[in-house]
Amino acid sequence: MEKLKDIEQTIIFNAPIEKVWEKVSTSEGIAAWFMPNDFEAEAGHEFTIQSPFGPSPCKVLEVDKPNKISFAWDTDGWVVSFILKDLGNRTEFTLIHGGWKEAEAVITKPNEKSSVIRERMNKGWENIVRERLRKVVEV
Repeated sequence: MEKLKDIEQTIIFNAPIEKVWEKVSTSEGIAAWFMPNDFEAEAGHEFTIQSPFGPSPCKVLEVDKPNKISFAWDTDGWVVSFILKDLGNRTEFTLIHGGWKEAEAVITKPNEKSSVIRERMNKGWENIVRERLRKVVEV
């Protein structure tokens, strides 16, 4: 069975990389556009994201300031990465949500097939990145 493709979204923000980094690498910054959390930008740090399905246990996998953060999200093997590229006064931001199982595999908390959740999350991430994150970095 073939695994589902990663969700990948890239956008360019009219904000310097330091400002975008601050909003994607701090607990307060992430809470402003995503969900409440106790994130710390330190590899190995275990934290919780308060999702609509309840608390999600997470773990920071990689921190490469100011270019990349990756963390394991919840218990289904997901890995979320934020990749930043300095374009002077602008920043290219890429979100990758990987670790998807086969389309028919059921994801525990929402109790739905991976294909359904992936489609829903792809649209969700688009709104979160293009609307909500843009608002906090382009202020």
